[in-house]
Amino acid sequence: MGRGSRATLAVVVGLAAMASCQDAAAPPRHGKLELVEAPPGRNLDVAAFVVPQLARARRDHRHVVVYVGATWCEPCTRFHDAAQRGELDAEFGDVTFLGFDADRAGEALERANYRSELIPLFAIPRDDGTASGQQIEGSIKGEGAVGQIAPRLRGLVDQPAAQAPSR
Repeated sequence: MGRGSRATLAVVVGLAAMASCQDAAAPPRHGKLELVEAPPGRNLDVAAFVVPQLARARRDHRHVVVYVGATWCEPCTRFHDAAQRGELDAEFGDVTFLGFDADRAGEALERANYRSELIPLFAIPRDDGTASGQQIEGSIKGEGAVGQIAPRLRGLVDQPAAQAPSR
């Protein structure tokens, strides 16, 4: 092998190694947003539901966000409907949302420290399934709700755990 060929091979191997490291560090966002609805019931143990979902998501290189909404909340239903139609897959294809209804699971959410003054609530869970305090909440009503939620939510998901915004 000539000197030029060895240099070219070294560059190719180096670039491949860099690409491999980048892929391992940050999986691409492409994929399908996943919305896992929590089982209904006031006796639900939220943390016990969240923990195995965290384990599965980590295995699949996905982020997990606890999502609390309500059927009467317009921004909640707009976000939920857009997620179900696949309109948010490009932006949140790397996220598993664990959906809770505030009216049905309010007390259970409180026991796991998922608290907010407004809904929708999007919160990052701790390893034990309880709320980390890293969350965003509320939105505008109307057609702009999803557009107002999406950049704030992406910022929450992309923040390192210690630096995620608190509201």
